[in-house]
Amino acid sequence: MDPISDILIRIKNAQKAGKPSVEVPFSKVKFELAKIFERENFVEGVEEKGKKAAKKIYINLKYKDGIPAIENITRKSRPSGRIYLGKDKIRSVRQGYGRAIISTSKGLMSDKEARKAGLGGELICEIW
Repeated sequence: MDPISDILIRIKNAQKAGKPSVEVPFSKVKFELAKIFERENFVEGVEEKGKKAAKKIYINLKYKDGIPAIENITRKSRPSGRIYLGKDKIRSVRQGYGRAIISTSKGLMSDKEARKAGLGGELICEIW
Protein backbone atom coordinates (compact mmCIF):
# COMPACT_ATOMS: atom_id res chain seq x y z
CA MET A 1 0.00 0.00 0.00
CA ASP A 2 1.02 3.57 -0.62
CA PRO A 3 2.51 4.96 2.67
CA ILE A 4 0.91 8.40 2.31
CA SER A 5 -2.54 6.92 1.69
CA ASP A 6 -1.95 4.72 4.74
CA ILE A 7 -1.45 7.65 7.13
CA LEU A 8 -4.40 9.58 5.67
CA ILE A 9 -6.75 6.60 6.01
CA ARG A 10 -5.56 5.86 9.56
CA ILE A 11 -6.26 9.47 10.61
CA LYS A 12 -9.70 9.43 8.94
CA ASN A 13 -10.70 6.11 10.54
CA ALA A 14 -9.43 7.08 14.00
CA GLN A 15 -11.42 10.31 13.92
CA LYS A 16 -14.59 8.56 12.78
CA ALA A 17 -14.17 6.14 15.69
CA GLY A 18 -13.59 9.04 18.12
CA LYS A 19 -10.08 7.90 19.10
CA PRO A 20 -7.88 10.44 20.95
CA SER A 21 -4.75 9.48 18.99
CA VAL A 22 -3.45 7.30 16.18
CA GLU A 23 -0.23 5.30 15.81
CA VAL A 24 1.51 5.10 12.42
CA PRO A 25 4.72 3.28 11.37
CA PHE A 26 7.54 5.82 11.03
CA SER A 27 8.88 7.24 7.78
CA LYS A 28 10.36 10.68 7.13
CA VAL A 29 7.63 11.60 4.64
CA LYS A 30 4.83 10.58 7.01
CA PHE A 31 6.46 12.49 9.88
CA GLU A 32 6.81 15.66 7.76
CA LEU A 33 3.18 15.32 6.64
CA ALA A 34 2.03 14.98 10.26
CA LYS A 35 4.13 18.02 11.29
CA ILE A 36 2.38 20.10 8.59
CA PHE A 37 -1.01 18.96 9.94
CA GLU A 38 0.15 20.11 13.39
CA ARG A 39 1.43 23.49 12.08
CA GLU A 40 -1.87 24.10 10.31
CA ASN A 41 -3.88 23.21 13.49
CA PHE A 42 -5.56 20.07 12.16
CA VAL A 43 -4.04 17.85 14.91
CA GLU A 44 -3.02 18.55 18.52
CA GLY A 45 0.47 17.08 18.53
CA VAL A 46 2.91 14.79 16.75
CA GLU A 47 5.73 12.78 18.31
CA GLU A 48 8.05 10.00 17.24
CA LYS A 49 8.85 7.19 19.66
CA GLY A 50 10.91 4.03 19.50
CA LYS A 51 14.16 2.99 17.92
CA LYS A 52 15.05 1.86 14.39
CA ALA A 53 12.55 -0.70 13.03
CA ALA A 54 10.13 -0.24 15.94
CA LYS A 55 9.83 3.53 15.44
CA LYS A 56 6.28 4.91 15.43
CA ILE A 57 4.59 8.27 14.93
CA TYR A 58 1.93 9.18 17.49
CA ILE A 59 -0.59 11.76 16.33
CA ASN A 60 -2.92 13.32 18.92
CA LEU A 61 -6.16 14.13 17.13
CA LYS A 62 -8.00 17.40 17.62
CA TYR A 63 -11.71 17.69 18.42
CA LYS A 64 -13.94 20.66 19.21
CA ASP A 65 -17.10 19.77 21.15
CA GLY A 66 -16.73 16.15 19.97
CA ILE A 67 -16.46 17.14 16.30
CA PRO A 68 -13.17 16.27 14.54
CA ALA A 69 -11.01 19.21 13.40
CA ILE A 70 -10.44 17.38 10.10
CA GLU A 71 -13.63 17.23 8.07
CA ASN A 72 -12.02 15.35 5.18
CA ILE A 73 -8.65 14.39 3.68
CA THR A 74 -8.35 13.46 0.01
CA ARG A 75 -5.32 11.94 -1.69
CA LYS A 76 -4.76 13.75 -5.00
CA SER A 77 -1.51 12.51 -6.58
CA ARG A 78 -1.27 8.73 -6.59
CA PRO A 79 1.50 6.36 -7.65
CA SER A 80 -0.62 5.49 -10.70
CA GLY A 81 -1.23 9.12 -11.66
CA ARG A 82 0.93 11.97 -10.47
CA ILE A 83 -0.38 15.54 -10.40
CA TYR A 84 2.17 18.34 -10.70
CA LEU A 85 1.39 22.02 -10.28
CA GLY A 86 3.45 25.04 -11.27
CA LYS A 87 3.73 27.87 -8.76
CA ASP A 88 1.01 29.82 -10.61
CA LYS A 89 -1.44 26.87 -10.63
CA ILE A 90 -1.59 26.34 -6.83
CA ARG A 91 -5.09 27.30 -5.70
CA SER A 92 -6.61 27.64 -2.27
CA VAL A 93 -8.67 24.78 -0.85
CA ARG A 94 -12.24 25.49 0.29
CA GLN A 95 -11.82 29.27 -0.04
CA GLY A 96 -8.82 29.20 2.31
CA TYR A 97 -10.38 27.02 5.04
CA GLY A 98 -8.45 23.96 3.89
CA ARG A 99 -4.87 23.25 2.88
CA ALA A 100 -3.18 21.44 0.02
CA ILE A 101 0.08 19.61 0.78
CA ILE A 102 2.69 19.95 -1.95
CA SER A 103 5.98 18.10 -2.36
CA THR A 104 8.46 20.74 -3.57
CA SER A 105 12.20 20.72 -4.19
CA LYS A 106 12.54 22.16 -0.65
CA GLY A 107 10.46 19.37 0.96
CA LEU A 108 6.78 19.07 1.89
CA MET A 109 4.90 22.36 2.28
CA SER A 110 1.36 23.61 2.61
CA ASP A 111 -0.09 25.46 -0.36
CA LYS A 112 0.28 28.73 1.53
CA GLU A 113 4.00 28.14 2.21
CA ALA A 114 4.65 27.02 -1.40
CA ARG A 115 2.98 30.14 -2.84
CA LYS A 116 5.01 32.34 -0.48
CA ALA A 117 8.26 30.56 -1.49
CA GLY A 118 7.32 30.68 -5.18
CA LEU A 119 7.60 26.90 -5.61
CA GLY A 120 5.48 24.35 -7.45
CA GLY A 121 5.56 20.58 -7.13
CA GLU A 122 3.53 17.41 -6.73
CA LEU A 123 0.08 17.84 -5.16
CA ILE A 124 0.02 15.18 -2.42
CA CYS A 125 -3.33 15.73 -0.70
CA GLU A 126 -5.96 18.23 0.36
CA ILE A 127 -7.25 18.58 3.92
CA TRP A 128 -10.13 20.61 5.33
